[in-house]
Amino acid sequence: MTIPALPLPPSRGQDWRKWRQGLFGTPLNTVITLLTLGFLALVIPPFIRWALIDATWVGTSDDCKAGTGACWAFVTTKINFILYAFYPPALHWRPMVVAVLLLGLLAFTALPRSWHPATILLWIAVPVICWILLAGTAIGPTVPSNQWGGLPITLLVAMVCFAVAIPLAIGLALARQSNMGGLRTLAIIFIEVMRGTPMVAILYVAMLILPMMIPNGQLIDKIGRAMILIALFWSAYVAEVVRAGLQAIPNGQYEAAKALGLGYWRIVGLVILPQAMRMVIPAMVNLAIGFLLATSLLAVIGVFDLLNAAKNSTIDPNWLGFYDEAYFVAATIYFVICIIGSRYSLWLEQYLRRPA
Repeated sequence: MTIPALPLPPSRGQDWRKWRQGLFGTPLNTVITLLTLGFLALVIPPFIRWALIDATWVGTSDDCKAGTGACWAFVTTKINFILYAFYPPALHWRPMVVAVLLLGLLAFTALPRSWHPATILLWIAVPVICWILLAGTAIGPTVPSNQWGGLPITLLVAMVCFAVAIPLAIGLALARQSNMGGLRTLAIIFIEVMRGTPMVAILYVAMLILPMMIPNGQLIDKIGRAMILIALFWSAYVAEVVRAGLQAIPNGQYEAAKALGLGYWRIVGLVILPQAMRMVIPAMVNLAIGFLLATSLLAVIGVFDLLNAAKNSTIDPNWLGFYDEAYFVAATIYFVICIIGSRYSLWLEQYLRRPA
């Protein structure tokens, strides 16, 4: 028996040749590389001077205004407000625990060995625990939702709405491809209406119209109403991505599964959906990042997410006008979350390509 030779890992010399080819392999690559280096040389030195050399690390607002660099003393003073908004300072441990729980749930779910039905129970239990913890229902004192904000609310809304939107979107995508005309028409109408409506209008509906449509609607918190409609809104977008994956599956896959005697739901669950979802991983990650950033629109119904908490931290009479530092902190947090998500999607694509 002949054992096929395995390819050797690339050497450092090969890596350098690959980089050199990419940066200077063609005249166009050389021009782009030089323009990029020139731009970085123009931007990075002033930024370093502003952020490090001329920065004010400790002191008061007057000390910062006397300097020409960044005011990190403002960030040190306002970091709790940026992260937790108007939540009572004495109870900041609650939103801190909520953020840790949500990020831990994300990290746990990211591991392929945790992909089993029990994980779904975690996605139900953890958000409920987070909600109870923020509200203080079980342990007191209670904190009304109009004082919630910052990073925990950004994570809670984005994660819960996206998690709810995915199964809804799969159902909508299958309904849109169904042979049942009525079901297909309803799915198309729902998707097109949601995609044709701005998210700001959806939030106004959650704030003003939904309480009148649901009996005792006022009993549902405004954040809860917003999460219900945002999940429906996002499901329309995710459905189109899932439908693209379903259409990419060759008809031969359906016919081969039917030849094996499988029914419709077993064909969809065991053959079609696993392949379709694998194909749309980059698009799903792109949507998730976009949805995370879209939570800043919650400000129109009076919910201060991370970005709006950062903006409002600058209107303190004692620390007026330090917008650059506040937005820099918010942008850094968003960037770290997004780059981790992007790198994870690349790793997941490579992992799923491995032979079983």
